[in-house]
Formats: sequence, C-alpha cells, structure tokens
Amino acid sequence: MRAKFVSSIQEISAEHWNALWPSNYPFTLHGFLKALEESASVCGSAGWQPRHLLIFDDSDTEPQLLAAMPLYEKNNSTGEYVFDWAWADAYCRHGLEYYPKLLCAIPFTPATGPRVGFSSSALEADKVECLLVIMKALRERLKTSQGSGFHCLFPNAEQRLLFNDRRFDEFDFVERLGCQFHWFNQSFNSFDDFLQSFSSRKRKNVKRERRKVNEQGVIHQFRPAADISAQEWQEFYQLYRRTYAIHSGHVGYLNTKFFMLAAQNLPYNMLLATAHLRDTNSPMLAAALFFRDQNTLYGRYWGTRMDYDGLHFETCYYQGIDYAIEHGLNRFDPGAQGEHKIQRGFTPVLTSSFHFLQHPDFHQAIHHFAEQERGHVLAYAQDCRTSLPFREQWVSCSSDTLLNNTRMFR
Repeated sequence: MRAKFVSSIQEISAEHWNALWPSNYPFTLHGFLKALEESASVCGSAGWQPRHLLIFDDSDTEPQLLAAMPLYEKNNSTGEYVFDWAWADAYCRHGLEYYPKLLCAIPFTPATGPRVGFSSSALEADKVECLLVIMKALRERLKTSQGSGFHCLFPNAEQRLLFNDRRFDEFDFVERLGCQFHWFNQSFNSFDDFLQSFSSRKRKNVKRERRKVNEQGVIHQFRPAADISAQEWQEFYQLYRRTYAIHSGHVGYLNTKFFMLAAQNLPYNMLLATAHLRDTNSPMLAAALFFRDQNTLYGRYWGTRMDYDGLHFETCYYQGIDYAIEHGLNRFDPGAQGEHKIQRGFTPVLTSSFHFLQHPDFHQAIHHFAEQERGHVLAYAQDCRTSLPFREQWVSCSSDTLLNNTRMFR
C-alpha cells in the first residue's frame, strides 16, 4: 500500500472519491469539498490547507484507490466545534508551537459521519491495514511539517471502534466526548403525531410557538437546491452574513460562491427552508440551510432580516422536523450546542473526537483532561434527559436512545 497527500480534492476524480463513501453522507461528497475549495472558503489563508490523504494498492498494473481521508493542515482552530484553544495557549506559554496541526474533519461542520472512506471490497481486516498505513503516513507528515499532532473530529460509531482498536495502541489516541441534541423519528405520521409524544403542557407550548409565527403572516417553503435561483442564493447569503455578524462579530466562514457551487454540485442533497410574509414570491424574511442523505437531515446555517417571535424555532427546527417526517428520514441533526432544543423534542446524544499530540507530556496532560471531562459530559447528557418534554412512555424510548449511545462511550 502507498500513501499520497494531495493539496486539492480535484487531484482525484469525483467518481473514484465518491465510490469510497457509499452512504451518500453529504459532507464527504466530492462536490461539497470541491465547492469549499473552489470558493476559497477553505484554503491556506483561511487556516484550512487541504492535505487529503489517499491510500493506493500498487500490486496491480493500474493503482487502485483503497481508502481516503479528508485532511487539512491547520494554522488556527476556527470552524472546528471541538475546542482546543486552551491546548494551543498552553503550548504557547511553554514556548512551543501548536500550529500547524493535522485535522481530519469537515470544515465548519460538526456533523457525525464517516471520516475515512474505504473501497467497497474492503473487509474489516483491510480497513485496519489501511488505517495503519494512514497513521504511519500522518506521523511522517507531522515530523516533516513540525506539526503538533493529529485530530479526528466527529467520526461515526463504526469508525470510532476502528480508532479504538488495540492495534493502534502505539498512537495512544485520546478520545474526547461532546454532547449534541438530535431528533429521532419514531415512525411519526405527521407533526401532530410527533406532538402526541409530549406531555400536555409541553405540547401546548410548541403549538403556541407555531401559531405565533402563523399569526404574524409568516409562511414557509422547503425546497431542494435545484429549485433555488441565483438571486435567492444571494438573498440567503445576505441573511446569513447579517445574522453571523450580529451573533459572532464576523460575517461567516462561507461566501456567496460557495453556496452557488454547492447548490450546483449537490442539487438534491442541499435544501433551503425560506420564510416569507404572506406570499412565497415576496423577499425572504428568513432562511435556513439544510443537507440530507438517505437517513438524516442536517441543519447548518440560518439568517433573518429581522426578529419575529418564534421565527428561529419554526424555520430551523419545526420545518426540519416536518420535512424529516414527510420524507421518512430517521434522524434530524440540527447542529452543535443549544439546550433550547431539548424542550422541542431533541434528545441528547454523545459525540466523539480523537487526538494525538507529538509532545509526550502534553499528550499525557490531555489524557488526564479528557478523562475528567468525560465524566462531566456523561452526567450533563443524563441530566438533560430529565428535561425532555415527552410523556412517560416516550421518555423511556428516548432513554433507550441515550442509553445505547452512552454505553458506547463508557
């Protein structure tokens, strides 16, 4: 097997790259990563220099692509959603350089999913062998680039088990836990059917929120990117930019070109929920961007022209739940953070990331930190469960979801 680093996703064909990711998970699709790079949303000056890692089998006359990892050389920690600023600060205080570091992640996207793509013919043993070759290549790269370490953010359950395989003990990965809030479809037939799982008081609260939006004359439409015009993407970008500036002080990580290119490349994996006053032909009052695969809806960005009571919850959450139920999706991942999601039927779930630092003392320090943090995260997730709005029999269903999720991380 041979490892090769490439500085652009375009150095590998879309056909060969996408063949490694059969789940149709939108954020590892060639078209998504290409839109990030072509728009310069991801580049060296933005702190995300592509260093995608490819594994080839050279035993045949023509090299076969066996595996790949979306990889970036980072000179900052922005847009990652697993915060290591304190680690970088500790390095600085000891006269050491934390950057560059190598990061396996999807830029600006805290959505759990596959982080290594494998050939469809790969057996479990083949996957482990590929990952061993990947880890050796990463270590060599860290030496030549004088990088501080390697990090993998939000791998799915299957690949989490791979990273925890005993055959990788020499890397001594530190696993760090996080908590998000996801909605799960219990074979609901409609939004009203979903609300029947709520206690009476909590059900009334949600109905009141939706009614307020309706009484203000706000209507919504939910469309795939293929049905959104260039002018509408411009409108959405201005809303996104305005809202980012208000809440974070900067205008966002993405630009108009990214949204245009992503819409072209993922016409049916990318969707937009738009809010209008009384007429869907009127200018956008607010909008929320979503992505999807065959099982899951992913909420990403939102923006609004002005604040309306309940508009954020309706556009970003309730419209997404409506869509997921209508299209038979199993899960709705609305993004990171947000305890306000609990009262609206989103269940706490645990997320994972893996870390390896070259400096042995610092690596041991983050081991200790992650162990302490793990207990707090597990307790926090369990505590959040007590605030779920469901009736008793539905709380038990939610408990099973959390329990199964939690068992994996103990």
